[in-house]
Amino acid sequence: MSPSKTPAEILTIAGTEVRISSPDKVLFPKPGLTKLDLVRYYLAVADGALRGAGGRPMVLKRFPKGIDAEPFFQKRVPENHPDFIDTATLHYASGTSAEEAVIRDAAGLAWVVNLGCLDLNPHPVRAEDLEHPDELRVDLDPMPGVDWSQIVDAAFVARDVLDDVGLAGWPKTSGSRGLHILVRIAPQWTYREVRLAAETLAREVENRAPGLATARWWKEERGESVFVDFNQNAKDRTVASAYSVRPLPDARVSTPLTWDEVRTARPDQFTVLTVPRRFADMGDPHAGIDDAAGTLDGLLALAAQLGPAEKPPRSGDGSGRRQSVMPLIEVARTRTKAEAEAALDEWKSRHADLVPALHPADVLVDGMRGSSSLWYRVRVNLQHVPEGERPPQEDLIADYDPWAGKEWPGRPAS
Repeated sequence: MSPSKTPAEILTIAGTEVRISSPDKVLFPKPGLTKLDLVRYYLAVADGALRGAGGRPMVLKRFPKGIDAEPFFQKRVPENHPDFIDTATLHYASGTSAEEAVIRDAAGLAWVVNLGCLDLNPHPVRAEDLEHPDELRVDLDPMPGVDWSQIVDAAFVARDVLDDVGLAGWPKTSGSRGLHILVRIAPQWTYREVRLAAETLAREVENRAPGLATARWWKEERGESVFVDFNQNAKDRTVASAYSVRPLPDARVSTPLTWDEVRTARPDQFTVLTVPRRFADMGDPHAGIDDAAGTLDGLLALAAQLGPAEKPPRSGDGSGRRQSVMPLIEVARTRTKAEAEAALDEWKSRHADLVPALHPADVLVDGMRGSSSLWYRVRVNLQHVPEGERPPQEDLIADYDPWAGKEWPGRPAS
């Protein structure tokens, strides 16, 4: 046995034995939280965590080296998974399929944490019906420069829209900078219909609160507003579910709230160290969510009333790609966020005279989903730089190819 490793620990959870390897491995250096600490956290909030993720196929987002290293995504359940882990086979629009893990009890929670999963990323469907979501997800994603009060205002506008179409929204912190509102629905509609309903909700929120919130899918067009991210309802998307631990230095938790708490709560209040006591004292604010399933009839009727959403112009080069209406330049493509930030700093040093003209939302550092991990794209929107002073597109400071070595129809191996 390597001296750097500690013996595995066997936990007996409601009669089921779960092996926790390297229990003393530190996953969150700042608060000193180990893998076993994370397991104990999830056991303390198991009822709430399973209400959000139990019975649903999930993508395994694994951090085997803790939060200081990039995670990787694993759709397929490990072949040697124990008998208490169920599975479900999902079929994607790309023509691929994956047999994904389905957890149903606290032992399953401990098992996924042992794999290095910090947050839980379930699909919005139950394993028993993979084609009809039973949850519509409203992701309020703030652009840079947006403060918490603006996110809260957007949340209450979204609640008003939901009220008007007969749906109940259940708020939670995202565990990062934003808010999620979960909406249980009867499993009667297809993914396409659920996404249309979510887009309609986003458009109506923007109509009621222009400047505060936006439904514009293209990031450079949003300005300093709250993006109502309807595309989280696409078939291949997952979001961190309730009580998920997020990969931030303070071990922040995506925490269910009551609507009365939304205006006074702050995301950094809720961490692995504080949420178990809150859960023990007040229970789960989302305890009634499964009894509040509603209908999408109202949102789909509103979709017909609003008509099709405006489509972006396409480039004239025959590629069919969308053409941005903003003066964008691309700075870098990188494997890690640290490399992306370093490339941005280098660009700023090269163009120091332009930096004062940039607004917070003009700097776009996006995590992009690759085949099994995130990669990062850095762009700058020059809309606030006088046209005659805008630099042209230059060679990328870093040009990482996330698809190198990958093969699919029409693409040769690199």
